[in-house]
Amino acid sequence: MSQGNEKLWDGRFSEATDAFVEAFTASVTFDFELALFDIEGSVAHATMLGRCGIIDDEAAEAIIRGLNEIRADIEAGVFTWSVQLEDVHMNIEAALTNKIGEQGKALHTGRSRNDQVATDVRMYLRHNIDLILEQIQHLQRGLLSLAEDHCETIMPGFTHLQVAQPVVFGHHLMAWYEMLRRDADRLHDCRRRVNILPLGAAALAGTSFPIDRAMVANLLGFDAIADNSLDAVSDRDFAIEFTSAASLLMMHLSRWSEEMILWASPQFAFIELPDRFCTGSSIMPQKKNPDVPELVRGKAGRVFGSLMALLTLMKGQPLAYNKDNQEDKEPLIDTVRTLKDCLRAFGDMIPNIKAQPENMRAAAERGFATATDLADYLVRKGLAFRDAHHIVGRLVGLAVERGVDLAELTLADFKTESDQITEDVYAVLTLEGSVAARSHLGGTAPDTVRAAITRAKHQLG
Repeated sequence: MSQGNEKLWDGRFSEATDAFVEAFTASVTFDFELALFDIEGSVAHATMLGRCGIIDDEAAEAIIRGLNEIRADIEAGVFTWSVQLEDVHMNIEAALTNKIGEQGKALHTGRSRNDQVATDVRMYLRHNIDLILEQIQHLQRGLLSLAEDHCETIMPGFTHLQVAQPVVFGHHLMAWYEMLRRDADRLHDCRRRVNILPLGAAALAGTSFPIDRAMVANLLGFDAIADNSLDAVSDRDFAIEFTSAASLLMMHLSRWSEEMILWASPQFAFIELPDRFCTGSSIMPQKKNPDVPELVRGKAGRVFGSLMALLTLMKGQPLAYNKDNQEDKEPLIDTVRTLKDCLRAFGDMIPNIKAQPENMRAAAERGFATATDLADYLVRKGLAFRDAHHIVGRLVGLAVERGVDLAELTLADFKTESDQITEDVYAVLTLEGSVAARSHLGGTAPDTVRAAITRAKHQLG
């Protein structure tokens, strides 16, 4: 369908808008994403206007009928968007007037585009936070499934990317789960501040019509109503807060990507990524490139940029609404799209990672990963930890010199550094003994990891 291109505000102006300025100031090329939320908000507003007697029932019914017909056109992909009508709101309002006549002009009674767009953006973001939370939960379930299969798969744990102590692969995966749990908590908390109704603030000072904001809040599922009209139309804290939470989530996905890229390389060979998440080389036929994790790692910077764009956008604005705020939608919408795409990719990829337990174990055996266990052994024999640390450091040096692991040193070798080392030392130098010894809450012992997975499943429900 099409509609006329007359400006809804042109009564004040004596000349037409410059064609470049018209295109430069238009936002419909991206804010059409808000269309269904704009219609939902307008239906609620029209319902309230009718029930409060601000417009007559016939006009309210015609407006609601017309809006629902426009909704159907948009969903069917047959609605024609006009740059000349600036934005999603004026496109829909003009279409409504074309469809039902003069009654359509009553829809804007008691509201402004300022509170209208603030409401639309909050509804859009609320909807997408709910979808993102579902995606996070899907990814968490995939992590739990993979972790459950690897509660006894030993791998090296790293600090400074150097072999530190042995852990089980399931424990490492559960560290990723905990990051997601914090991300979900932040988004749940953010959603509370998103779900506040600005509609009724009008341009900045409220409206002289006897509106019922509580009715609109109830119709649209808002938990609260904005208390101050100036703040209601100019607040974009909720968008910045969401983009901040999204940046943290993307930072986590980027760190996991980095680990998967390393682990999938022949130098580590800890995991194999599914072929469908990788690509080949145009020149090197042997290559299997981890493109999905690499792209997620790159897209983290894109989301960080959106956060900085929104902070910079808002930092110099006086109250109340300013045209600058048109620039909030592109970074916000891009962040939502990017985050959803990355979570979808990870949600499908993570449960299908194939671990290589033999390679993981071999790497743990090469890096003196049980050195701390030997120091703890000496402490239990009565030495101060610093003294034990020094002794074990000398023994590691001896092992390096001979090209062997600590467990391959003879008892005589051990006794050159401490007479308190006896035959039972070999029991603490096994990888299994090392991980099993860490059976406290949060430790890497297999049974402890299984208990953590059970708790996580209970949390997810």
